[in-house]
Amino acid sequence: MPARLWSLGYSEPAPQQPEDTMFKGWLPNTDKDLTSNPGSPPTSNCQGPEKSPALPSNISAKSHDDPQTKAKLFAPKPPPMRPRLERALSLDEKSWRRRRFRTSQEDLDSQNGTSPSRGSLKEEPSGPSTHCGPLPCLSTSLQEIPTSRRAPSNAGGNPTSWGSCLSGMISTSLDVLHRDGVGSTPRLASMLAPRSLPAMDLNVTSDSLRTANKVDANHADYKLGLQARLFRAHSSLGPGLPPSPLSFDNCSLRSAKSSFSLLAPIRAKDVRSRSYLEGSLLASGALMGAEELARYFPDRNLALFVATWNMQGQKELPTNLDELLLPAEADFAQDLYVVGVQEGCSDRREWETRLQETLGPHYVMLYSTAHGALYMSVLIRRDLIWFCSEVESSTVTTRIVSQIKTKGALGVSFTFFGTSFLFITSHFTSGDGKVNERLLDYTKTVQGLTLPKNVPETSPYRSDSADVTSRFDGVFWFGDFNFRLSSGRAAVEAILKQDVGARVPALLQHDQLTREMRKGSIFKSFQEPDIHFLPSYKFDIGKDSYDTTSKQRTPSYTDRVLYRSRHKDDICALKYASCPGVKTSDHRPVYGLFRVKVRPGRDNIPLAAGKFDRELYLLGIKRRISKEIQRQQALKSQNSSAICTVS
Repeated sequence: MPARLWSLGYSEPAPQQPEDTMFKGWLPNTDKDLTSNPGSPPTSNCQGPEKSPALPSNISAKSHDDPQTKAKLFAPKPPPMRPRLERALSLDEKSWRRRRFRTSQEDLDSQNGTSPSRGSLKEEPSGPSTHCGPLPCLSTSLQEIPTSRRAPSNAGGNPTSWGSCLSGMISTSLDVLHRDGVGSTPRLASMLAPRSLPAMDLNVTSDSLRTANKVDANHADYKLGLQARLFRAHSSLGPGLPPSPLSFDNCSLRSAKSSFSLLAPIRAKDVRSRSYLEGSLLASGALMGAEELARYFPDRNLALFVATWNMQGQKELPTNLDELLLPAEADFAQDLYVVGVQEGCSDRREWETRLQETLGPHYVMLYSTAHGALYMSVLIRRDLIWFCSEVESSTVTTRIVSQIKTKGALGVSFTFFGTSFLFITSHFTSGDGKVNERLLDYTKTVQGLTLPKNVPETSPYRSDSADVTSRFDGVFWFGDFNFRLSSGRAAVEAILKQDVGARVPALLQHDQLTREMRKGSIFKSFQEPDIHFLPSYKFDIGKDSYDTTSKQRTPSYTDRVLYRSRHKDDICALKYASCPGVKTSDHRPVYGLFRVKVRPGRDNIPLAAGKFDRELYLLGIKRRISKEIQRQQALKSQNSSAICTVS
């Protein structure tokens, strides 16, 4: 049905129908603005919508036809100072104006059984109304409009006029007050100020009281408001995080309302039911289970960095390890760093401090161990440390004189979620023609490393007691294997003078390790990424030239990184290169970037419980801070000492 716009200051002409005659003589006309005669009694009755307002008793019906009587009763005056209340009537005028809102007292009466109606809206009788008080509505604040906004009233008369009656019948929504209160904030604030409500029980069924006082958690508006208050953002290393459970709660949690955190909330019942000592793969809320794995690794791929470096026992360390640990080819830092060193420097603590300093406060030293001059350091992102099992290590000495531990192997193993890892760094026998000795070193290593010890195997039925590499899902073996290029120094130098793209494949044709792996005599089931760098051995210290001493050693690929995966395609090599900028040794460091598939695990493994080298962590942070301060001071002094000369 068409909607009609009307206001108190303007009345649009309409066809004379029975329903439209209800306002005749009530609303002021555009041609004649009428007001009550000062001599007449004030009109306080608010009649029903179908009847005309009752005239005073001392005025007869014939007075409508008498012009003199009209002059006595009404006199033209300016329109009353009432706000323009405009509303689009989309409902039928007759049916809409019949409806009125019940007061809070009527709601209480209906609750006690004294009122026959149970709803908050009811139909008014069609007969004349005898109610002469203020119009009933949802809230008494709508009736208490400031007197300065009302129509002027007679002295000593009732301040309630036809304008106040219409304000209750036309609209009871707060949007009218918002439109009315533009430019009059103090009046609007006084109208919207909280008022004391009548005494009531918590089981009141009135919609108005339930919504206003938030006593019913099942009310629709209350649920929406609670959901907005309890919504909490959550963080994750990946995008596949389920929404916060608190955003769908039906009850109010005071502890959650008063705090805001980026961490996903943990239910108290989950903490009570979770077991951190034993569990199963399908257990709800398992620390090492699929749910936690999906939070941190939606694609279930771990970014792994593995590096090997023969330091040649040099005390001097590079001034900067960024080229080694943070290569330019990698846009992001890795999740796990494993660095093996052969013939390490005399100050092992200084070396580990440099590693911690380079990686910064986002990483912690999960484990570090040494076997003679063999060092191994495992650094991990500090938010992933909780998903590691206890770290175990084992050593093997391959030299005849066991007191001289320059040759041998060092193994470190642990389980991350449900994937077990084994990292081995070795230093095999040196010499151009000692291939059999190096094969023997390999055999001693795979048979001598006693791992794992306390951490259960992920697939015990596939393990072999004679081969430690068969007991783990992912194995990385790196170090100085000392396999040489068998073609001799002159042939190697001739190949190095060839084109850049052809010399590396030509050199690998003479590589002893590649030949033995094809035969199957060493590193069974292991793979090596494609080599695209020059031989890492042997350089003059501090230079890019190969050995220029009298020994004239042949350049060779002695430093290698190999890997083995129990499940096919679980390990993917992304980058395999050397660091030509690190020149403090006759060996160049060699590193590899890998993506390793991680599987969900069980809670029945001994956990590392977040243990790491805290002293080393603090020392590395202090180093970074002190160096940054020194750099800023040097930059400041350089800028202040600049001198401009004019010739």
